[in-house]
Amino acid sequence: MNIYAGNLADETTEEELNEAFGAFGQVSSAKIITDKYTGASRGFGFVEMPAKAEAESAISGLNGTELNGRTLTVNEARPRPDSGRGGRGGGRRY
Repeated sequence: MNIYAGNLADETTEEELNEAFGAFGQVSSAKIITDKYTGASRGFGFVEMPAKAEAESAISGLNGTELNGRTLTVNEARPRPDSGRGGRGGGRRY
């Protein structure tokens, strides 16, 4: 199950995220989303847990708890909406 973890402190690392979720079961991956240009954390990330029961336990156990001084928002990640962007650029003709 893919899990959204929001309201992360700037200094939170992927290792810390993995450790927090790992207390509830096996973690396949933990990824903090960063700004494309600066590399700074955007304050949220995603954790993948293969066992649905463990993932649901992590969601209920971590949502509203504190990590590095920030109260976490944790829930099941929603699929990305289709933005309608193709691979062709902006459509301008020169």
